[in-house]
Amino acid sequence: MPSSRRIFLQTSAALALTAWDVTALAQTSRPAQEGSTQDYQARDLDWLDSVRQRAVPVRLYLPKSNAADSPGKVQASWPLVIFSHGIGGSRHGYKWFGQHMARHGIASLHLQHVGSDLNLWRGNPLGLVGRLQDAAKESEALARVQDLRFALDTLLASNLGPSFDPQRIVAAGHSYGANTTLLAAGARVQRASGLMDFADERIRGAIVISAPPFYGESDLAPILEPIKVPSLHITATEDVIRIPGYFSGADDRLKVFDATGSEHKWLAVYADGSHSMFTDRTRTGGAELNPLVKQATQSLALAFLRAVWDDDHQALAAWPLQHAALLARYSAPPVLHATRG
Repeated sequence: MPSSRRIFLQTSAALALTAWDVTALAQTSRPAQEGSTQDYQARDLDWLDSVRQRAVPVRLYLPKSNAADSPGKVQASWPLVIFSHGIGGSRHGYKWFGQHMARHGIASLHLQHVGSDLNLWRGNPLGLVGRLQDAAKESEALARVQDLRFALDTLLASNLGPSFDPQRIVAAGHSYGANTTLLAAGARVQRASGLMDFADERIRGAIVISAPPFYGESDLAPILEPIKVPSLHITATEDVIRIPGYFSGADDRLKVFDATGSEHKWLAVYADGSHSMFTDRTRTGGAELNPLVKQATQSLALAFLRAVWDDDHQALAAWPLQHAALLARYSAPPVLHATRG
């Protein structure tokens, strides 16, 4: 398969991963369009990575507190999830996830990857397939990992940085964002010039929703086995990707789970559904099933984070019994013990 169809990384561009300029960035902060509620606050921030001359827009969901209203006044030490969207998404997506995290005391930073975001849907419809295929090139896969590291660097270096617990950071993502999450969590690829390693040591766990295969790579084990942080894999029996040139069946999600190397990994497979059920769309996958899956996934993610950060497995052990009617399969580690990195 041509390299343009591989969601992986060009060796020649890999050195750019170390070129970070957190201080020389253009940045604005403003309340998000939906504003504040009684139990969380959302803020849009427009950042620029001056090294790459690439915009990195983000939306930050914060637990409601005076610290959120007055940046620089530290009154909390929030855990943090950094979320990467699927192809054609934006920072405004996955509200169902970010809002729920913030309501439960966890900050959620939602990235927008400008080379594979909602702008793909704009322009001449006849060029859509080409735009989607361009967005899946190795150069964009690399840029997305850079976006994640840059955004985390920038947030922690900001005046809100002391409000976050650096020992409690987890990466999450849907579809293409799941691949980005896996790379940040420790996935590696072998190239002629050597081993490419994109792990961010601050990532203590991974929430992987609807992960595509690594296109063009026949053996996932060497790529995903190096992931040692706890991982939660979420999919559905009808979780099918139908992008031209990138078709992927639901069995590919299971192959990603099987190849992931962590001793502490969980898999939840919902019955039926769809690939886009995990976006903010409310009817895809079934008008009745869709909200039930989102609610179940919200509680599953919280239970997983409690296990990762607090070594408290009670909610995670109870979850499959509570949601058995929705599940086609559930897998958990045979032995539960400390998972904190």
